Formats: sequence, C-alpha cells, structure tokens
Amino acid sequence: MGFSRIKAIEYYLPKNTEQNDANNRTVKKVGIFQKHIAAEDEFASDLAVQAAEQLFEKHSIERESIEYVLYCTQSPDYFLPTTACLIQERLGLNNSVGALDFNLGCSGFVYGLSMAKGLIESGQVKNVLLLTGETYSKFVNPKDRSVQLLFGDAGSATLIEASDVAGLHHFAFGTDGSGAKNLIVPYGGMRNREHAVELIEEEDAYGNVRHQGNLYMKGSAVFNFTSREIPKSIDQFFEKHSLQFTDFDKIIFHQANLYMLNSLRDKMSIPEDKFVTDFEDCGNTVSATIPIALKRQIDNGEIQRGDHILLVGFGVGYSWAIGSMHY
Repeated sequence: MGFSRIKAIEYYLPKNTEQNDANNRTVKKVGIFQKHIAAEDEFASDLAVQAAEQLFEKHSIERESIEYVLYCTQSPDYFLPTTACLIQERLGLNNSVGALDFNLGCSGFVYGLSMAKGLIESGQVKNVLLLTGETYSKFVNPKDRSVQLLFGDAGSATLIEASDVAGLHHFAFGTDGSGAKNLIVPYGGMRNREHAVELIEEEDAYGNVRHQGNLYMKGSAVFNFTSREIPKSIDQFFEKHSLQFTDFDKIIFHQANLYMLNSLRDKMSIPEDKFVTDFEDCGNTVSATIPIALKRQIDNGEIQRGDHILLVGFGVGYSWAIGSMHY
C-alpha cells in the first residue's frame, strides 16, 4: 500500500465584502473585521468551481488526472441532484470520476482529507479533488448580530495524490448530536419544510432578529462544547500516537473566532509561534477556514514541504476531527 499527500491548495473568496466596525468591542473580541459575501446569484458551488479552476491553472494540473471529487457543503445547489455531479460537468472532468457531496461544517475539511487518504491508500484511485464551498451568508439574518459578525463565504480546492512519501497520517473523529439544536437552520429540510409555514421574524432577549429559516447559534453552548471536547480529544489523540504539540511545526484549528482560539490555545498551553490565526479579513468560512489558513501559511513561507502539521476542525453537528500530516 502506498501513501497519500496534499499536492496543492487554492481558495476563492467572493468579490463582495462587508466590513465590521473595527472600534466595536465585540468585533475586537472575535477578531473579524471583514467578510466576503456571495452575490445574490452566486452560490457555494460557484466558489468551489472558481477555486478548482485556480488550482488547475496555477499548478498545471490536468483535468484528466482527477479520479474522484469530494465536495463538502451545507449549502448545496439542490436537495438533489448531488452538487458534486454538477461540478464534474462544469469542470469538464471525465465521466469515469467518482463524485459525492458530504454535509459537514467546520470539521469537514479534516474529514475530507481522511476520506481521500482512504480512497488513495486502499488503491481505488490516485488523485482526489477535495472541494469545500459554503455560503452561510444566505442563511444569516442581517439583524442577527450573533452570527452576522462572524460568517463569510468561500470555496477551496485541494488535490490529494498518491505518493511514495507519507503525507497524511493519523485521524480521529467525534460526534455529539445532542448539540445539534445549538447551531442550526430549523426550517428548510424535509422535517420542517420552509414553504409549509409562514416565516415570521422574532427578536430575542439580546436584540437579535431571525426567523426559522435563518441560521441560529447559541454561542455559549458551542463555546462550552469546544472547550470541553477539543482539549480532551487532542489529549487522547496524542496519547494514542505518542505525540505532543512540540512535535508539530504548525497547528491549525478551525478559524472560528479570535476569542475561542485564544481560549483553546491558553487552555492547552499551545506554543504561540506554532498556532495559526488568519481570518480577520475573511471571517469564519466554515469548512474552508483550515484550507485557507493552510494555503496562506504555505504562500508566506511559514509552512514548507516536509513540515509536520496538526489540523483540528470542530463545530456544527456537533462534529469534530483531528488530523496529522506532513505537507
């Protein structure tokens, strides 16, 4: 059995931007000063396709080499067909490729790397195109400051290839569906069909306005889940694989917000020079945060070939995932 590694990464941010008030105390706390927002006629698949086109062009990747498309999104074009099938056609990929969507949020990129590793190292394919695309802005009520300040839109494209050198290593996962109600769009799916009810805006005790078709987040509950589960899961991961933070050149968590990341870093005594925070100009882009941060670290020379990286995704579901890799 061979190995697998990341060959190249690109990402795409919509042209439209929204600014957060840099003097606002909450904005300073979360550390997000600008977000990129998809246009009304621009969707998550468009962002993923743009990222893939950049990947092909900048890295001279032949479309014929792609054997499998994994597309992570929580804002698909349709309930059916599978958006990955539409992307296959738009990108002009072979009809012999595999293509599937998987619905995960902030843990999705790490899950995707693990699936790509499995496909490659089991001998099924040699090249996997892992895409993420998210337009949470289309779920956000602009009068709901609890989420409006945080979420931006983005797409990413990562090529994972078969390799003689080990790149993708160990993975671990976690799920706690009891927390689903704390980060949710209540209406719109089959259980609560949006067109069957009148969506009425309501104001909560904090002055945030939303209806049942909007994104709802109970921030304190999500924060408590993250603080409780992520340090424990990392400790278990390290114990199983005889690792510690000092073994890694860079540590990239899901780029949720500055307050949460600083809290996790302090709680686990992670060396500050290894810990990446890079989202102040694009916000929390859900499944795209880790590939964006990873790509930016590569571009600015902070990550080089052979560096040992720890990736940690966590959020909606509740779902979390940990992965170790050499770039």
